[in-house]
Amino acid sequence: MADNSFSDGVPSDSVEAAKNASNTEKLTDQVMQNPRVLAALQERLDNVPHTPSSYIETLPKAVKRRINALKQLQVRCAHIEAKFYEEVHDLERKYAALYQPLFDKRREFITGDVEPTDAESEWHSENEEEEKLAGDVKNKVVITEKEAAAADEPNPKGIPEFWFTIFRNVDMLSELVQEYDEPILKHLQDIKVKFSDPGQPMSFVLEFHFEPNDYFTNAVLTKTYKMKSEPDKADPFSFEGPEIVDCDGCTIDWKKGRNVTVKTIKKKQKHKGRGTVRTITKQVPNESFFNFFSPLKASGDGESLDEDSEFTLASDFEIGHFFRERIVPRAVLYFTGEAIEDDDNELEGDEEGEDEDDVEINPKVGNFGATQTSSLCCTVRFFKMFPTFRQ
Repeated sequence: MADNSFSDGVPSDSVEAAKNASNTEKLTDQVMQNPRVLAALQERLDNVPHTPSSYIETLPKAVKRRINALKQLQVRCAHIEAKFYEEVHDLERKYAALYQPLFDKRREFITGDVEPTDAESEWHSENEEEEKLAGDVKNKVVITEKEAAAADEPNPKGIPEFWFTIFRNVDMLSELVQEYDEPILKHLQDIKVKFSDPGQPMSFVLEFHFEPNDYFTNAVLTKTYKMKSEPDKADPFSFEGPEIVDCDGCTIDWKKGRNVTVKTIKKKQKHKGRGTVRTITKQVPNESFFNFFSPLKASGDGESLDEDSEFTLASDFEIGHFFRERIVPRAVLYFTGEAIEDDDNELEGDEEGEDEDDVEINPKVGNFGATQTSSLCCTVRFFKMFPTFRQ
């Protein structure tokens, strides 16, 4: 019987495979000539993500080597930028000394130790002309009544409850103040900012000066914020300026029974053996603004803080920065409410260009470059509104 597995010396399987390949090529040619198929393929190619990293991976080794050299230069730039911010801190310290005599005089006017002269108390408002015309008409009618009322008008010493009023006006601060904090804050006479000395690690101290009161014996309560202005070795490209990394409070010497940061609770306790019940009392933490002086410590042992602790610490840093950057330099405007209106207008302007869903605040990343400030450092992106920390 004849063997049909070969035809002219060529295996039949090979012949069949060749036919199939030829048919496949013809079918492919027909498909690729179909406009609808081509459009669908192009659409799929367009939808393939092209990320910068995926592009870098396609580059030749020689080009990648040059990119690494650019990164080395970028790290050196970051270290130069860190030195720049250190010099800015020195410059700010210099100008703080020039501001201080004015702030000292502000305190004297607030406390009533000094009465401003007529020249010092003269102020021209924007609507002065309109107010003057209205006042002239009014004065012709009620001048006698005003003279009589002026004789009976109270003349308190200084500006009563100046700093306490600021606490009430600023939402960020009023949220911290409990009703039992208010009588204490009415004794607050001044808030000062002190910068670290030349050659010392970068930091600033908030000083809260109180007149003698029935709550504690301290004349001054302090809060120190420690800062860092150097690129992170593990992530040097994240450096954007100085950041607060930790803070220290102070011990408040409360008078007996006056500590508002704790409260006493009574609890019934049953004896396991005898079954008798007794009432015990113990002190537990209490919400108060004065917990501000007993801050949470940033983790320095490599352990991560939980989410609530991170938020608490980031909020603390933000509040401390707000005192330093806004409240102390512009106290009278927060007392009158004018600065609050300016802040609201700034926020409205920022929000116009932002989608609410796109806003993200990460307490682990970034520094003071988030929002604009109104001080000297505004021009150099130094100390911005949403300070954060690194663990």
